[in-house]
Amino acid sequence: MSRTITARARERAADGGTNRWVVLVVLCVSLLLVALDATILHVAVPSLTEDLRPSSTALLWIVDAYPLVCASLLILFGTLGDRVGRRRVLLLGYALFGVASAIAALATEPGVLIAARALLGVGGAMIMPATLSILRTVFPDRRERATAIGIWTAVAAVGAATGPVLGGFLVEHYWWGSVFLINIPLMALILPLGRRLLPESRGDSDGPWDVLGALMAAAGVLGCVLGVKRAGAGEPLLALPTAGPLLVGAALLVLFVRRQKRRPHPLIDMRLFSRAAFTTSVGCIVIGMLALVGLELIAVQYLQLVLGLSPLETGLRLLPLTFAAMAAGATGSYTLRRIGPRRMVGWGFVLTAAAVLLLTFMGQHDRPLLLTVGFVLLGFGLQTTLFSAYESMLSEAPQRSAGGAAAIGETSYQLGAGMGIALLGSVMNAAYAPGLASVPGVPTEASSAASNSLGEAYKVADQLGGTAGTALHQAARHAFVDGLHVTLCVSAVLLLVGALMARRLPRVMECPAEPEESYGSPEVGGSPAVDGSHAAIPSGAPGKPAEPRVPATREAIEPAGSGRPAH
Repeated sequence: MSRTITARARERAADGGTNRWVVLVVLCVSLLLVALDATILHVAVPSLTEDLRPSSTALLWIVDAYPLVCASLLILFGTLGDRVGRRRVLLLGYALFGVASAIAALATEPGVLIAARALLGVGGAMIMPATLSILRTVFPDRRERATAIGIWTAVAAVGAATGPVLGGFLVEHYWWGSVFLINIPLMALILPLGRRLLPESRGDSDGPWDVLGALMAAAGVLGCVLGVKRAGAGEPLLALPTAGPLLVGAALLVLFVRRQKRRPHPLIDMRLFSRAAFTTSVGCIVIGMLALVGLELIAVQYLQLVLGLSPLETGLRLLPLTFAAMAAGATGSYTLRRIGPRRMVGWGFVLTAAAVLLLTFMGQHDRPLLLTVGFVLLGFGLQTTLFSAYESMLSEAPQRSAGGAAAIGETSYQLGAGMGIALLGSVMNAAYAPGLASVPGVPTEASSAASNSLGEAYKVADQLGGTAGTALHQAARHAFVDGLHVTLCVSAVLLLVGALMARRLPRVMECPAEPEESYGSPEVGGSPAVDGSHAAIPSGAPGKPAEPRVPATREAIEPAGSGRPAH
């Protein structure tokens, strides 16, 4: 096992560790771009469709190619970074992301845009786990790392939530390709900054990298995410296009786990899952994202189709959620030290469930104050949960496995998002369709077509016209709002299940002595670390007994030189 830190990185850290916060800024900017790209295209779809004229299948792949490819390759590139260098993988991801953005912006054919979106997914899969694993390396002290993860998760929330706002502005004032073009100057700036400022680090490099295992993991995650997305799009769960990828993906992941348990040098140390805090944190991330993405999707439909807001107005209405998430990330480290992971995750879920139940008072007419309060509570509660879950997961993983642990966290993030769309979308459809079964004056065929979605119902109502069209339009609005209330109640139940799950997390935030080499400290022990404290001595080292794990009390968080991150 080895972990290397370049001499230049050690020299840059000689200023007392201040430079690690500059490193955090670089990592957050790169994460912001990846998070933006995941949602910014959604509001550009109508303009893109009018320009490129893609088929329905091609349009689906234009939207889904990025998240599918990104989710499937997270484990591959996360573990590769542990072996060949996380900084190296991250810089390559920057370059690839910039090139793919240029291709996407200038695409004149649907096939070219799909390929560019897939390439963006490859770049995103290189960037996302690398940012989190480098953060784990640069901040070995858990108290500072909690602050950094709070900032990191807040930036992810900002990127995901402001994507539709920025995308709506660009599409209204320029053309759809501008949503990709903005990435190029930012990547041109961040690539040389990252090359100069980011430290290089590796994890466990003993033995060969398991190429076959990495490909099995990629194919397994791809199959599961593809199947979940098809289910979310309304495909029958037992149909071959849905069940086939799910079964194949699950089988490959089972084989991957068995292979990792047998190998002397696995890609991912499966013993991580024997730690209750690690497994529980991953489960909480899945449930948190399941609720967030599913609710955001339904909320966007409600704001646009029921209240009649434009895409830009819709994005602005969701800004309170973003600001609340930023506040939760900024205060997360302080809260975690005071109440501990168990209470923070548990009460975060409870607060989110309360916000969801409050939103059941939404109706046919606009209630801005209710929506604002609900979105604020929703954003604060979920961000609190995701922050503490990410921090607990990363702190449970040893530094040598940081890339693999980060990849697991990001993969659970993506799977939770896909499951949220599939599960809550299915609940919404099941609750919405019966309301259109027998509308007076509307033919059976028209009612059947209208039951697919609220947007489809509006089209059918416009075609019918007259009294029947008006009746169908009103019935569809009422059915959608009723279905929304049912979906919100289901979401609240899932969130309360997450609160119960959080009881397996530690009661207090423990800050063990870091047994690995700290960022900027000498490669061999014995010399003082750069922040003025002494380098950590491994447990059992001669001359010093093992240091116990201690809660982060007020006295423990104020040493000299201490400083200060939802996928």
